[in-house]
Amino acid sequence: MELVTRILDGSITYTPRGEPRGRSFFGGRISQDDKIDRLEDVGLLSGCSRRQLRAIARISEVIEVPAASVLARAGQPGEEFFLILDGSARVEVSPRKRSRLEPGQYFGEMSLLDGGPRSASVTAETPLRLLVIKRRDFTTLLREAPELTQSLLATLSQRVRQAEAPLTD
Repeated sequence: MELVTRILDGSITYTPRGEPRGRSFFGGRISQDDKIDRLEDVGLLSGCSRRQLRAIARISEVIEVPAASVLARAGQPGEEFFLILDGSARVEVSPRKRSRLEPGQYFGEMSLLDGGPRSASVTAETPLRLLVIKRRDFTTLLREAPELTQSLLATLSQRVRQAEAPLTD
C-alpha cells in the first residue's frame, strides 16, 4: 500500500510511456517475452497456457523502487501482486519470523485473488525491479478470460491437496 501511496503522492513518478522517472538501478527494459518467461515460473500460474500468460503480461507493469521502500505492510489492504525481477526484499511475518525474497520469488498472490489484508510486511533490501499486477486489472482479465479462472482454480486445488497431504498420511 505504501508503494501505491508513493505513486499517488508523486514521490515515484512516471514518464508518458509509463516508465518510472529518475535514476534507473537496472539496465535495459523488460520485453513482453521476458515478462512471460518470468511469469511461467510463478507457481500460482503454473497451469496457464502461453496465451494466458501473454494476457497476464499485458496487464503487468515493471517498476523500480529504491532500497528501504516498504512494498507491503501486514494488516493493510493488498491490491497488488509483486514478482521480483532483480534485487532482494525482506519479509517480516513477526519479529521472530523473517525471510528474504530473491529474483523469481513473489508475494501478494493472496491479495491479488481476494483483496484481503497483507499477511506480512515486505521491504526492499536493495533496489528492486518488480513486475506488478494490480488486482483490478487481474479481476477484469478473469472476467474476459474465464479459462484463466479455471487454470487458477486447478492450480490452487493442487496446492491445497499438497499442503494437506502430510496431514492425512
